[in-house]
Amino acid sequence: MSRPLVTAVAPRWESQVAALLAGSTQVRLVRRCADLPELMGVTRAGLADVVLVSHDLRGLDRDAVLGLGAAGAHVVGVHPRDDPEAARTLHRRGVTSVLEVESSTPELDAVLAALGRADAPEDDRGAAGAGGPGPAGPGPGPGPAPDPAALLVEAGPQGVQQDHPGPDRALGTDQEELTRQDATPEGEVVVVWGPHGSTGRTTVAVNLAAELASVTTPVLLVDADTYGAGVAQALAVLDESPGVAAAARAADQGTLDADHLLRLAPRVRPGLLVLTGLPRADRWTELRESALADILQQARSVARWVVVDVAPTVEQDEELSFDTSAPRRNGAALAALEDADRVLVVGTGDPVGLQRLVRCVDQLPGLTRAKAQVVVTRVRPGPVGPEPGRRITETLRRFAGVGQVHLVPEDRDAVDAALLHGHTLAEARPSSPARESIRTLAHLVSGRRSSVDAARSRWWPRRRTRD
Repeated sequence: MSRPLVTAVAPRWESQVAALLAGSTQVRLVRRCADLPELMGVTRAGLADVVLVSHDLRGLDRDAVLGLGAAGAHVVGVHPRDDPEAARTLHRRGVTSVLEVESSTPELDAVLAALGRADAPEDDRGAAGAGGPGPAGPGPGPGPAPDPAALLVEAGPQGVQQDHPGPDRALGTDQEELTRQDATPEGEVVVVWGPHGSTGRTTVAVNLAAELASVTTPVLLVDADTYGAGVAQALAVLDESPGVAAAARAADQGTLDADHLLRLAPRVRPGLLVLTGLPRADRWTELRESALADILQQARSVARWVVVDVAPTVEQDEELSFDTSAPRRNGAALAALEDADRVLVVGTGDPVGLQRLVRCVDQLPGLTRAKAQVVVTRVRPGPVGPEPGRRITETLRRFAGVGQVHLVPEDRDAVDAALLHGHTLAEARPSSPARESIRTLAHLVSGRRSSVDAARSRWWPRRRTRD
């Protein structure tokens, strides 16, 4: 039985595409769309099983291809035989099945038949999940939903998770961890997230990236906060256009690669590159989740560590406000959390900040499966009483199930001095308690443990033993 197909190609390819489809035994043409919006509407209405697009269709980008796929359509791209760059553009936009527009109808049918065969393994896997073995034997079923405590790092004396390693990121011995890092060429993504309020997310992200960076260890700092980007101001980077917006445009068009990303990220310190954020909150539509996912994928190839500062809001209200698919204001934060290897959940050391932090910890299992570390900033006796570190640690252990908390002492003078000159804490106040704490955090993240014990003895709360 032939499958319904719709086309959306540039006018100059209409006659060739019509000749290509004539006599096809795999599909039947049900509609010719004049532009991308019409194509999206027809596909979402369920009228197409296969979509045929040309490489030069106006508005076609990675986000549109993902939308067509989400609507249940297989996307096939056509391009001129003498234009290999057009084929590469289709691939970069997410079109996996491409065909030369000068091809014959049997060649088209072969590509369409391959689409049908690509669907078969999914059915086989579905049968295997129901109890029957698939071609490769039985596979593990979905595990139970993790609780918040299982996703939070239970740091032992060396700062390594011991009790609750994730199924995909379990850590073994120190030697195994070092071997894994040496064998993995791509970088790791560290997302800095937390609740609303002045929690110090940007301060932690900027200084963590600076501590991780060196001449031999490149770090890329990405400002993906769609509500209030501030990395450029914190480092006194005065750029004419936001780097993350330019990278997102290139990703949407399928032209973003490692070299292009490096051109968009200025080097502000030895080993530290910065992709500046959106200057205004109303430009959030320029940073879609699909584009950010592509940016992070390329960033892994150019930096050992990718530190991402994201907005606190992760609600998904678009499905309640729109009957059809809509752009998600919080899509960038959700995409970064989903793609993260590590998440730092940052809150403040006062009653309001701790209450908000507990709620964020409760949300975490539904947002990411990455290893997470709770960081509390502005730790001081005033809002919580004497021994603030012990009180904060016990509060989070009781109400959020957090086994270990990293504390950053209040040091307003050092933070103000760094912000005044656009410097990091290491440059403005190298001996600042806040800088020493974030340096220790960088050691925990990177696995460099040579000076961790000394810092822990100064800034870690003494844990009580219970009978």
